[in-house]
Amino acid sequence: MYDNIEEFLQSRDHNLTLIRYSYLEIKKITHGFNDKLGEGGYGSVYKGKLRSGRFTAVKILRKEKANGHDFINEVATIGRIHHCNVVQLIGFSVEGSKRALIYEFMPNGSLEKYIFSRQGSVPLSNQKIYEISLGVAHGIEYLHEGCDMQILHFDIKSHNILLDKNFTPKVSDFGLAKLYPTNNSVVSLTMARGTIGYMAPELFYKSIGGISYKADVYSFGMLLMEMVGRRKNLNALADHSSQMYFPSWIYDQVNEGRDILEDQVTEQEKNTIKKMTIVALWCIQLKPIDRPSMHRVVQMLEADIESLQMPPKPFLVPQQTSNDDRINMANPTSSRDPSNVCSIDSSYQFSR
Repeated sequence: MYDNIEEFLQSRDHNLTLIRYSYLEIKKITHGFNDKLGEGGYGSVYKGKLRSGRFTAVKILRKEKANGHDFINEVATIGRIHHCNVVQLIGFSVEGSKRALIYEFMPNGSLEKYIFSRQGSVPLSNQKIYEISLGVAHGIEYLHEGCDMQILHFDIKSHNILLDKNFTPKVSDFGLAKLYPTNNSVVSLTMARGTIGYMAPELFYKSIGGISYKADVYSFGMLLMEMVGRRKNLNALADHSSQMYFPSWIYDQVNEGRDILEDQVTEQEKNTIKKMTIVALWCIQLKPIDRPSMHRVVQMLEADIESLQMPPKPFLVPQQTSNDDRINMANPTSSRDPSNVCSIDSSYQFSR
């Protein structure tokens, strides 16, 4: 796999503007891996500092992740693009089984800790939540439509949205991403990929429709729903399905004219939250054909609430399914970070 990575890095069919560092330099940048920012199934992340004084986040990939797919994915996708709502990859290091990725440092961490109430968490205003949702939408729109190749992320979730010092959101973690020609409307996957709770139903059920960029739209809709409700969409411990599927409850709230938020909020905030909810409900429609593109999502988020129509009530799964309809999954409870993620197909090859 080291040879495969080297072959990829030496090939000339991609435009990389990244710096290659030695592993010794990585140790110096991180001051001997002294300041750990986080850890997950992919490895560990440390705070670093370049000679220029710029702070960085250095991801050290686990040695047992010897297949190298995550590494090639991130370098190939994020290494060729620059956008204010996509985290910037500065450089990398490859020496045998030792692999590292150097990113811009995001001092406010992930969105996850701001939208799910927990001890010590800092709540964000409804206006800031809206601004973050619009920034994330712009980032995904760029991945889908703004590059030479269409980049499908396949793991949009709050944990993978990082916030800079001004709380500007940036899409991160491209370990499951795939590249396709921009004219590809449907893509081929032999295994479902993503995080349970955010994965589009067509990744499980073949009859719903083909797999496309609409899978990211669905994931964004589930993320948007969590930002609105400040809670997880799926409650795996619930005894009843209506308790498990939060979007069904929130749809009824909006459809019947009831306020989603119980706190004291202004009329403008109520309209903003309602608009985000309607957009989210469009994004999580069961069939991919019924979901908007990310370009349309941006337009809807920027539009007046009066111009938006309520979509049909979303369903978690098709009303009628069979075993033959189910797409093969690779261990949906395996992890590559703290959330449940479907593992990559062992026969997966990077698609240029």
